[in-house]
Amino acid sequence: MRVKICGLTNAEDAQYAVQCGADALGFVFYQKSPRYIDPESVKRIISELPPFVTTVGLFVNESLDRIAQIVNDCRLDRVQLHGEELPADCDQLPFRVIKAIRIGQNFSVQNLTAYSVSAFLLDAYVPGQPGGTGQRCDWGVASKVARKYTTILAGGLDPENIVQAIQQVAPYGVDVSSGVENEPGKKSQQKISQFIRLAKGAI
Repeated sequence: MRVKICGLTNAEDAQYAVQCGADALGFVFYQKSPRYIDPESVKRIISELPPFVTTVGLFVNESLDRIAQIVNDCRLDRVQLHGEELPADCDQLPFRVIKAIRIGQNFSVQNLTAYSVSAFLLDAYVPGQPGGTGQRCDWGVASKVARKYTTILAGGLDPENIVQAIQQVAPYGVDVSSGVENEPGKKSQQKISQFIRLAKGAI
């Protein structure tokens, strides 16, 4: 099971997540988020990481030019689009894209066919909030998506429910942010360690 620790804001948490076996690290470039981190800080953090760690930049309704600039400057490996980006927006980026989808009442698996992306990240729908809410998405719906597409499960995951989530949804990977925090942007080493250990032992 692949594990992404998202919403990192400092080198200490990033390095600890890697030591515990995180496969990917996520950095939020959405300035309204309490987990926002500036590109220069991300560039420094990435420069000190070991080679086999995937780095992901999270963007919300950002211009394609700005995304490309940050990805290239920070040397990010993946782009995660977490807003209302259209399939055409994903296609125009010369990077591997993860498209976040918030599962709400009007969600249909059929809506995903228009996208040509590396993976879908499934999160909970909370009006007015693009993510990081700590709310759980519908695992029943998520399992249907995971049977058809490369799926990363997010939304309300924590050490207490991660095993059940993986067993029910069978995703390609899982993504956690608030579920391993002491406060927004500051991770708990105990929760990171426990989450990764449980996730990787779930199947």
